[in-house]
Amino acid sequence: MRSIALEFKWAIYFTLMMLAWVLAEKFLGFYSTRIAQHNTVTFFVAIPSILLYVLEMRNKREDYYGGPMTYLQGLRSGVVMTLFVAILTPLSQYLIHNYLSPEFFSNMIDYNVSSGKMKLAEAEAYFNLDNFMLESTIFSAVVGIVTAAIVAIFMKRKVVSVS
Repeated sequence: MRSIALEFKWAIYFTLMMLAWVLAEKFLGFYSTRIAQHNTVTFFVAIPSILLYVLEMRNKREDYYGGPMTYLQGLRSGVVMTLFVAILTPLSQYLIHNYLSPEFFSNMIDYNVSSGKMKLAEAEAYFNLDNFMLESTIFSAVVGIVTAAIVAIFMKRKVVSVS
């Protein structure tokens, strides 16, 4: 169990970071007055997301493996963290859309319809909790695995032999 406790801890940190990111977007107006820029700003959550994968793998390498870590060990660790993030994603989406920003869906529907990007039925079908829970869970799993695969390349470290 100790072998995956670290990944679970970092998945919790990741989920808390996402909740904080949403609150920042909301308070900066990207769910209301600056809603047109929402998609662009949301893209930048990749920066702290990648940083958390780096910190998780570094933590795993140093505290679990004692320094050396192979690419596959790093990848495995990142994939396990991703699995936990994906499991926590529906809960975080529920919290976001019911407590932190309940106006998000109605504002996004209004914006997309009024700007001519979507018809009302399309917007209502897309901007709802069930769809966002499913879509964000799949997205977090796919992007998390890709991120883990890339970060593991840079986090591997060979055993240093003293001769």
